[in-house]
Amino acid sequence: MGAWLGEAMTWNNAIILLLWAVVFLLIVLGFVTYAIYYERKVIGWMQLRIGPNRVGPLGLLQTVADILKLLVKEDTVPRKSDRLLFTLAPALAFVPAFMVLAVIPYTEKLYFTDLNVGLLYYVALSGISTMAFVIGGWASNNKYALLGGMRSAAQMISYEVPLVISVTGVILLSGSLNLRDIVAAQSGWFWQWNFVPQMIGFAVFVVAAVSELNRTPFDLPEAESELVAGYHVEYSGFRFAFFMLSEYVYVYAIAALTTVLFLGGWHAPAPFLDFVPGIIWFLVKFVGVVFTLFWIRATFPRVRVDQLMSLGWKVLLPLALLNIFLTAFFVEWFVK
Repeated sequence: MGAWLGEAMTWNNAIILLLWAVVFLLIVLGFVTYAIYYERKVIGWMQLRIGPNRVGPLGLLQTVADILKLLVKEDTVPRKSDRLLFTLAPALAFVPAFMVLAVIPYTEKLYFTDLNVGLLYYVALSGISTMAFVIGGWASNNKYALLGGMRSAAQMISYEVPLVISVTGVILLSGSLNLRDIVAAQSGWFWQWNFVPQMIGFAVFVVAAVSELNRTPFDLPEAESELVAGYHVEYSGFRFAFFMLSEYVYVYAIAALTTVLFLGGWHAPAPFLDFVPGIIWFLVKFVGVVFTLFWIRATFPRVRVDQLMSLGWKVLLPLALLNIFLTAFFVEWFVK
């Protein structure tokens, strides 16, 4: 009887966890839907255009209409492609993007899981999506898709190195890989948030993160003017939607991670503002980071491949290493 009850409790917990995952997935899908709308509006305003304004009031249903159009379009598979890998690549791109969100803490008590190595979990899983882009480009049997996949591999591997090294300073200051502990170490006034003592690491992190997202000015794997659409040029319908979905889910993830690592998470900028709920402060910072990503896309032109590689290996990597040495010196002589 005890074993049966234990098994029943296990199944109940699994069902509850699954239901929460479905609810969270719906929230993320809602974010993606209106992040696309918000991005198009922001870029339109910055470029003196109107943006979506036809479908629904103020164009609020334009993205919904675009998604429905994608879902009803014919799902084609190139005749000489590797059908199995071609089919698996979009799912392989999306699943890690959604899984990394499990370790993001929104407040001190609102989170899905509390891993002692939460930051390592995030970095390890996010790297898997690179394999999906390479597999999708290779399986398509298209020269443009293959070039896009190879560019994606070179870019994401190159920028993963300074990205990981840039957060090492945060780990040294907080003494933990647990994201909740990292936020707890930033309590107090806003100058105690990590973006102040980690100015160099923060700058490296932002540039590397934009590159990891494959967004302008680092959108070389897709580069419409050069590669038509890059690694997903042969994809259509539902599978193409999965690639787009994974990109915007990573926007959600990197904005949340930036808020946690460098902007104090749910902490108020001053102690006397603690009466405002922590989730409000988290969302304000989160939306600010998302807006900045859209602002960058509307402002900068695309860089060349050689400039991209030079920036990663000759500028960002040395700066990230310098940040480690400076942080270690600070911790050794001033913190201890």
